[in-house]
Amino acid sequence: MGHPYTIREIARQAGLSEATVDRVLNHRGGVRESTAREVRRAIDDLDRQRTQVRIGGRTFMIDIVMQTPERFSSAVRDALEAELPSLHPAIVRSRFHFRETDPAAELVRDLDRIAARGSQGVILKAPDVPEVTTAVGRLVAAGIPVVTLVTDLPSSPRKAYVGIDNRAAGATAAYLIRQWLGDGPGHVLVTISRGSFRNEEEREMGFRSEMRAARPERRLVEVTDSDGLDSTQRELVRAALERDPEINAVYSIGGGNTATIEAFDALGRDLLAFVAHDLDHDNTRLLGERRLSAVLHHDLRQDMRRACQTIMRAHRALPDEGPFLPSAIQVVTPYNMPPT
Repeated sequence: MGHPYTIREIARQAGLSEATVDRVLNHRGGVRESTAREVRRAIDDLDRQRTQVRIGGRTFMIDIVMQTPERFSSAVRDALEAELPSLHPAIVRSRFHFRETDPAAELVRDLDRIAARGSQGVILKAPDVPEVTTAVGRLVAAGIPVVTLVTDLPSSPRKAYVGIDNRAAGATAAYLIRQWLGDGPGHVLVTISRGSFRNEEEREMGFRSEMRAARPERRLVEVTDSDGLDSTQRELVRAALERDPEINAVYSIGGGNTATIEAFDALGRDLLAFVAHDLDHDNTRLLGERRLSAVLHHDLRQDMRRACQTIMRAHRALPDEGPFLPSAIQVVTPYNMPPT
């Protein structure tokens, strides 16, 4: 496991003790394979971030904690690491704590570990449930600023929310689907990963309000609790399609879009309009294949830059600024996809 880093540096990146890292690097045994993977992952993270390091810059160790499918956590990691050079002369080190699905207690355990060992800040995507809000309070009480990303925890003492206006995004999706369906028949499938995420709730509210105002007779059919994972989404969508033969459009709030399309294909059903969120690797492919009608996207790199800068301001490393506007919502079609 060749690398140029000290045991102390790897231990800090991994959030482990120096003794544990030493045992892994020197193959002394007595360490779980999952712990060895954390050490290897820390070295990989250090390798990716190494180009940012320069002597004399202030170092910020930031933890990114997210409950989200892998396709979105990968997009967040890529966006952050692409923005690291723009944060000079500060040096930002990042530790990633990603879960696709788990009880909230597991996410709370991650947050409490961070509070115990210390961090310069946390960027958080988490369900809006009381135990998570309380854990954020413990982080802030320990002097660790928290920035919520994509979905907010407004009753928590978080420093700021970074992301789009989710209600406006839902209304935008309704406007687009109305244009494609026109006055024709059909019902709309609305897919949600988990009802406890505030951003998804707000998107659905914006969508339903706009659809109800324009076409109150058009039925909206909800599918939820898939965690945005293809493995669970496929059967949930198929069951909804079998119950309602008039569904011919989709607004995907929570993802799992490959599985949704597969369910339509398996039943030989027409799909006249499909609006989704975020240009992750799945949606980029589906949009290029003309399987999605449009993707509502925002500049994730800008969001990560803003989140890091907010943490720096909390430590008085940057001058204070007024509250910034929500991220711009971009409507991306197969004809205006950004270059990869």
